[in-house]
Amino acid sequence: MVKIGVLGAGSWGLGLAMLLHNNGHDVTVWSVFPDEINELNATRENKKCLPGVIFPESVKFCADTEKVVTESDVLILAVASPYTRSTAKIVAPYVKEGQYIVNVGKGIEEESLKTLCEVTKEEIPQAVVAVLSGPSHAEEVGRGIPTTCVIGTANKKDAEYLQNMFMSNVFRVYISPDVLGICIGGALKNVIALAAGIADGLGYGDNTKAALITRGIAEITRLGLAMGADFATFSGLSGIGDLIVTCASMHSRNRRAGILIGKGYTTKEAMDEVQMVVEGVYAAKAAKKLAEKYNVEMPIVEQVNQVLFDGKSPADGVKDLMLRDKKIEAGNVEWH
Repeated sequence: MVKIGVLGAGSWGLGLAMLLHNNGHDVTVWSVFPDEINELNATRENKKCLPGVIFPESVKFCADTEKVVTESDVLILAVASPYTRSTAKIVAPYVKEGQYIVNVGKGIEEESLKTLCEVTKEEIPQAVVAVLSGPSHAEEVGRGIPTTCVIGTANKKDAEYLQNMFMSNVFRVYISPDVLGICIGGALKNVIALAAGIADGLGYGDNTKAALITRGIAEITRLGLAMGADFATFSGLSGIGDLIVTCASMHSRNRRAGILIGKGYTTKEAMDEVQMVVEGVYAAKAAKKLAEKYNVEMPIVEQVNQVLFDGKSPADGVKDLMLRDKKIEAGNVEWH
């Protein structure tokens, strides 16, 4: 049994809390908002984020930061990407040397262009920082629906320890040393999911979505390789796997926001309607800056930015993607 502190009481933090409890671990959920903890203690359910998932009394909810951090062997950092640094600053004074922190958020910090693992390590250098990612909607993980993810760490023994902690008959976990690639795939798939949702909102079909997924993973891979990640990561769970589920599922807040934008909502109106953090909106600006920094062509990311922030109509964005200069699909394949 491992003592685990889940930092964040949103849908993903709670979904993992239920999984880890069912795996036999001692789980405490923390939130920076005392009212949220009080409500969870009173009702044993987050009706907004994860309705229908009722927590047993053995799962604890606590707003005492020092108590949760110091009494845990492993911390699960499960906050939205804009709050990763601020949350890391709050818990940093209480984190022990060598304590595990598993980052399960997905995003790129807009100003610094750092991954969430880099942000966490910067604020909590004494911690062993890992990442968990893959096609894993909280609504399904919380209900015990079979799911597969990947854990990335710099050290294999640390990865194996965390793999054993998460593994169950409904949650299969692979391990990888490519922390950077896992973080990039998890963050940038949200931008492509916005594009897929916009296409749905415009009334386009399966052909359009398949094209966006296929060319989207090509863009993500190009950037990842330029940044030093491994090619194989993007054909795995945290790359194409996570991209497929986020573009296809109505659980995806990014796809839902995209649908609304495709129907004529402004970016703010769509985010207000979804009522949760739409990670792709934040990641879109960072992805564009990274593409410029590494001189990588990312036309879908470019068009998403223009639609989100420059007032471009979604239909014009699709048209401009279709009318780009003619290309060879696989530039490294020789003609005979």
